[in-house]
Amino acid sequence: MHFLYPAFLFALLTLAIPIVVHLFNFRRYKKVYFSNVQFLKEVQEQQASRSNLKERLILAARMLALFFLVLAFARPFIPGKNNVDAGRQQVSIFIDNSYSMQTLNREGSLLDEAKQKAKQIASAYSINDRFQLLTQDFEGKHQRLLNRDEFNDAVDAVKISPQSRNLSQVAARQQSLLNMQGGDKQIYILSDFQKNITSGNNTQTGVIPVNLIQLKASELPNVAVDSVWLLNATHRPGESEKMLIRLHNYAGKTAEKIPLKLMINGVQKALGSFTVSARSTQTDTLNFSGLQTGWQRGEIQLQDNPVTFDNSFYFSFNVNSKLPVLLIDGGTTNKYLNAVFGADAFFAIKHAQDGNVDYAALNTYPLIVMSDISAISAGLAQQLKTYVSKGGTLMVFPPAEADVASYQALLQPMGAASPGKMVEEAGKVGSLNLQSTVFKNIFESFPQNPDLPVVKKYYTLSSSGRQGESLMKLQTGQALWEGYTSGKGKVYVSAVSLNEEFSNLPVHALFVPVMFRVALLSGHDQPLFYTIGNNQAIETVPLQSTEKQLVKLLKGAQTIIPDVKQQEGGTMLYLPDMLNETGLYDLKKQDSTAAVLAFNDNRSESDLSYLNSADLAKIFPQKASFLAGEKFNVNNINSAENSGLQLWKLCIILALICLAAETLLIRFYKTDKNIVSQA
Repeated sequence: MHFLYPAFLFALLTLAIPIVVHLFNFRRYKKVYFSNVQFLKEVQEQQASRSNLKERLILAARMLALFFLVLAFARPFIPGKNNVDAGRQQVSIFIDNSYSMQTLNREGSLLDEAKQKAKQIASAYSINDRFQLLTQDFEGKHQRLLNRDEFNDAVDAVKISPQSRNLSQVAARQQSLLNMQGGDKQIYILSDFQKNITSGNNTQTGVIPVNLIQLKASELPNVAVDSVWLLNATHRPGESEKMLIRLHNYAGKTAEKIPLKLMINGVQKALGSFTVSARSTQTDTLNFSGLQTGWQRGEIQLQDNPVTFDNSFYFSFNVNSKLPVLLIDGGTTNKYLNAVFGADAFFAIKHAQDGNVDYAALNTYPLIVMSDISAISAGLAQQLKTYVSKGGTLMVFPPAEADVASYQALLQPMGAASPGKMVEEAGKVGSLNLQSTVFKNIFESFPQNPDLPVVKKYYTLSSSGRQGESLMKLQTGQALWEGYTSGKGKVYVSAVSLNEEFSNLPVHALFVPVMFRVALLSGHDQPLFYTIGNNQAIETVPLQSTEKQLVKLLKGAQTIIPDVKQQEGGTMLYLPDMLNETGLYDLKKQDSTAAVLAFNDNRSESDLSYLNSADLAKIFPQKASFLAGEKFNVNNINSAENSGLQLWKLCIILALICLAAETLLIRFYKTDKNIVSQA
C-alpha cells in the first residue's frame, strides 16, 4: 500500500491524546452515604468491572476513528501492476495562452479555465512528483521541473501571448524535456484546439502517454483586417492617397455593416461600414489626404464585438519632402531627363558618371535612371543587381551605340529583357497596356484615336524567358517599353534611346506622366507593417550602433534593444523575443527618430473554428486520450496513484463506523446493576 500524502501520517501521534485522557481522568468524586453497607463491596466490584470494559471499548472506538481519519487524509492506495514507481512521476502540462483563449464560455475565459484545470491535474499527483509548465511563449524558465507549489505559482503568472505554436512543436518540446528524466511520464495539453494549431502532419509523441483536454468556447462571429497596402510607394505632402484593406470574415454567417475607422497620427482620416460574406475575404478602398511631411502612425479600428483582440491593425509610412533620383550617364547629362525631373521641386536630382558612382549610397535612391552609357562595367552591374533585389527601381535607356553584351550581363541575371539587334525601320506605337499600374490614374478618359509615339529605329528586346509587363508595343507587336519584377524591386527597359534620332518619345506628351508615375511607384521603403513572432530581420536605413549610442525601439515606457548588424547600404535589426506587444514603435538613435515600425499579430488566432476528437485522432496516430473540458475532473486523471485501488473512501467509512460505535456504547452500554437485598 502507498500513500499519496505520506506526510499526514505524522498526525498518528495524536492517537496519544485519547490514551492520556483515559489514564489521567481527573473527575471529582463525591461522597455517598449508605444506611446499610452489607453488600457494598460486591456492588463496587461488579460496577467497576463493567465500567472499565465500557471505557476501554470507547477508547478503542475513538482511537480507531482518529486512526482511519488520518489515513483518509494521507490518501492510501494500492498501485496497479504497471505503476511500481508511484510518487516519482514527471508531468508536462501545456497551457494554451494564445489570443483565442480570451474567448468566453460559461466558466469565464478559456485561459482561466485552463489554469484551473492545470492546478487540478497537479493536485491529483503526489507531492513528490515534479511538473513542467509549458506555454506558447516557450520560455526558458518553463523548461525546469517544479514542485506543486512552484507549479501553481507559475500557472497563476501565465498571461495571454501573441505566439501561436502548432501541436507538433508543443509535443516535441514536451517530449524533449521528459526524455531527459527518469520515472513515469505524462503529457497534458490544455487548449481549445483551433484548426490552425495543426501543421498538417502526424504528431509523434513516442511512448509517453498524451492527454488532450479540449476547452470549448461559445460560437462567436469574428471579422478582422488581414492586410493593408498603399497604391503609391512614394508619398508626397498634401496629396490624395488610396489605401486598400483586406477584410476577412472567419464566421459561418455574413457580417453586416461592420464599422471601420482609419486613424493617422491620432486624427480620423476615413470612416466606412462594410458587409463581408461568410468565410470569405473582401478588399475595399479608403481615400484620405492632408498628410504632412514625416512619419505617419496609422491604425485601422474595427468595432467587432465580442472578439476584440484583432480589432486593431497598425501600419506606418513616411511622407518625404523630396524624392531623390540618381541619373547615371556616360559623361554627358541627358537634357530630357533633366527637363522631366527638374520641372517638379519634389524630385532631388543627383548626376553621376558611370565610372564614378558611389555604390554605398545607391540604396538611398528610390529610382535610378541609366542613359547614354555605351558599356556597363561588371562592378556597376553587380551593384545595380543588388540594389534592385533589395527593392530599388532601375530604368534603362540604351544609347545609340550600345555594347549589347554588357547590357545583357546587367539585365539577364535580373530576369529582364536586354537590347538585341538594331532595327532601322520606322513604326508607331500601336497600344498601351492600360491595365499596368503605371498607367492607372493617368487618364481621366482614353481617346479612341490617341496620338502615340513614333519610332524611327529601335533595339529588339530579347527576353530571358520571363514574361514582363509591357507598357508600350509597336504596331508590329514588338515591345517598346517593358517592366520586370526582380527580387523586391523593378526594372524598366526601353527599346529606344532618349534621342530624337530614335523616336519622339522624349518629347511626347506621354513621357512626363509615365516617368513621374514610375518614380512615384518606385522605392524600397520599409513595409507598412511587420508580423510579431516570425523572427524576420528588419532592414532599415544605415544606423551605426555603439555602446554610448544604442539603437532602441520605444513604445511608451517599453524599451527594446535589437541586435544590429551592418550590411552594404543598410542596417539589419534582429528583434528579441521580448517584443510581443502589437502597436507602433519608434526606432531611435539617441533622441532622433530614424523610423516608425508597426507590428501586428499574424491573424492565425482569428479563425475561431476548432478540431474535433476525430481530427485529433488523425493528428495523434499513437494512443492518446481525448477528453472534453466540461467532463474533466481529477478522477479522469491517468496518474499512477489513482490508476490503482483507492482506499481513502474506505477509511472515511471506517472512521464513521467507529464514531457510530462510540455513540452506541455511550448511550446503550449500562454499567449500573440492580441490587437485591437478602433480608
